[in-house]
Amino acid sequence: MAERILNAERIEQLITAFGSFDENTKRIEQAFDVKITVRGTELKITGSEENAFLGAKAMEALINLAAKDEEIDEQKVRYLIDMVSKGEDGKVAELGKDVVCVTAKGKPVKAKTLGQQRYIRAIQNHTITIGVGPAGTGKTYLAVAEAVTAFRQKKVNRIILTRPAVEAGERLGFLPGDLQNKVDPYLRPLYDALFEMLGAESFAKYQERGDIEVAPLAYMRGRTLDDSFIILDEAQNTTREQMKMFLTRLGFGSKIVITGDATQIDLPADKVSGLKEAIRVLEDVEDIAICKLSASDVVRHALVQKIVAAYDSYEKKSRPLPEKTYKYKRK
Repeated sequence: MAERILNAERIEQLITAFGSFDENTKRIEQAFDVKITVRGTELKITGSEENAFLGAKAMEALINLAAKDEEIDEQKVRYLIDMVSKGEDGKVAELGKDVVCVTAKGKPVKAKTLGQQRYIRAIQNHTITIGVGPAGTGKTYLAVAEAVTAFRQKKVNRIILTRPAVEAGERLGFLPGDLQNKVDPYLRPLYDALFEMLGAESFAKYQERGDIEVAPLAYMRGRTLDDSFIILDEAQNTTREQMKMFLTRLGFGSKIVITGDATQIDLPADKVSGLKEAIRVLEDVEDIAICKLSASDVVRHALVQKIVAAYDSYEKKSRPLPEKTYKYKRK
């Protein structure tokens, strides 16, 4: 058995790193099959040579996050374990450096994974950003946070949020109320993010003044959107015609973020996803960034990450093998 010794500067750092009822260290012990003991500010990690090394790396990264007063939750510990397993623990220090936005309740919004960090930087440095990834990777939430920041800093005059009103197995016509009442359920995730960033009262005020607009994609046709931060959510459900129409709404001083999950397309089988086509068509166009998030960037419940990974694995196994082509020599 091998031992690794770590020392923390203050006992408070260890209290934060260990978590309630030592839940964080228990996850690290289970992940790397090690035993972690503490005496004062000294940590001892015991296990096989390799496991003790990895366990020490994980605890060191955890203590460094605690020293920076970073919030440490289950998701962050899971992500840290994943990074250490991949040999990328040195990059963990880059997390939490920049605050994207502060919510109405004073909570800072930060990137929780390196993939999210790349996504945020892509939005900041490009006129058009396409963010693609599975559910729970923060695509919409972080895009709204960037939009609110740009609006508060007066870089844009308006925030425009839109998404296609495509049914995921339900029927739009059966919903009660007028057209706005019918499309509101489709726009609810966008409303929720704005409520959290701005507060319900501020959101209502800005919406009444026309500074914030949340509308179905069909309402974008024929418009030129200047000095605006425009977000197209659930873009996998756009047709190629809708995507082209949306992209050509871009005006001077505006920024566009397009988000979607290519594995959750609700279009009829004979329709091509505008998101998939846009990724292929715009891949090499200057000032357009295509940012791909993965299952490791999921920041929801741990089970969501497992579900995404299970579906990815199943779909890879279910794909038909390409047919072999044979060349025949003429005699």
